[in-house]
Amino acid sequence: MKITEHINNSKDKTIFSFEILPPLKGQNIQSIFDAIDPLMEYDPKFIDVTYHREEYDYIERGDGLLEKRVVRKRPGTVGICAAIQNKYHVDAVPHILCGGFTKEDTENFLIEIDFLGIENVVALRGDAVKTETYFRPEKDGHAFTKDLVKQIKAMNSGEYLDETLQNSSCTNFDIGVGGYPEKHMEAASFEQDLYHLKKKVEAGADYIITQMFFDNQKYYDFVDSCRAIGITVPIIPGLKPLVTKSQLSMIPHRFKVDLPNDLVIAIAKSKDNKEAKEIGIEWCIEQSKDLLKNKVPVLHYYSMGKSANLERVLKAAF
Repeated sequence: MKITEHINNSKDKTIFSFEILPPLKGQNIQSIFDAIDPLMEYDPKFIDVTYHREEYDYIERGDGLLEKRVVRKRPGTVGICAAIQNKYHVDAVPHILCGGFTKEDTENFLIEIDFLGIENVVALRGDAVKTETYFRPEKDGHAFTKDLVKQIKAMNSGEYLDETLQNSSCTNFDIGVGGYPEKHMEAASFEQDLYHLKKKVEAGADYIITQMFFDNQKYYDFVDSCRAIGITVPIIPGLKPLVTKSQLSMIPHRFKVDLPNDLVIAIAKSKDNKEAKEIGIEWCIEQSKDLLKNKVPVLHYYSMGKSANLERVLKAAF
C-alpha cells in the first residue's frame, strides 16, 4: 500500500513508522529481524530502509602509486526490503539516491523494486563521499533530487530512458522526499531551502519526511511555512532519542540541527551515558505525546537499529 493511502485510511489517527540501516557487510539479516521484532506489536505501517552509496579507499601500491578500491560497507537495501515484506507483511520503503547512480542505474533499481511489489520510495540527493568537499553527481546522473523525482514520476507514466520501447508498463510509486525544519546545511537561507522543497513537490513528490528535530515548535513552524507557499502534501515528523553524552556535539555537527537548551543542560549534567539515555528517551516521549496530541499524520523514528530505546518511547507514547 502507498504511504499516502496509509495516511488517508488512518482517519486522522497518527500512525507509526521507523527507519533502519542495512547491516554492515559480513553480517546477516537476523540482526535486522532482531531489531524489528520487538516493534511489531505497535503496528508500524511502513519501514524505511536506507541506502548507502559506494565509498572509495585508496591503497598505496608497491610502486608508490595509489590504487582506488570501491568499498560498499552496507549492501542489501533491495534484499532487506524484500525480506521485510515477506516476513512481516509491512510495506518496506527503500531509499534511492542521486549520488552513486546514473540515470540507467536508477531505472534498473526502480524496475527491480517494482518487480518485488514495492510501491514506495524515498528520493534523496545523498551526501558527498568523504573524498569530496561538495556533492558531485555521477556522469549521466542526477545532481538534484527534483530531477530524480521527475524520473520516478516518468516511469509511473510508462516513460523509460529508451524511447523506442513499445507498450512499456507503468510503475506505481509513492515518492517521499526529505524536508529540513532547520534548513538543509548547504542552503543559503531557510527561504531558499523551502523554494527547493517546493520544486521537489512540483516535480511529483507525494509526501515529505523531515530531518530529526528536538524542538516540536520548529516542526510546527516548518509546516506553517510550507503551507504558506502552497506545499500541501503530508509532512511527516522524524524523531530520534538522544542516548549518549557525546551526541550533544555529534548530532549538531553531523546533522546541523539545534538542541534545546534545557535538553543540553540536562544531558551535560548527567553523570554517565546511562543517565543521559534516560533523559534523551524521556525527551523523545514528551515530543511524541505532543505531536500525537496535535494529530500529525505519522510519527517516524530514526531507530538506527536500537529497538530497545524506541520500544520504550512507543510504550509510553502510544
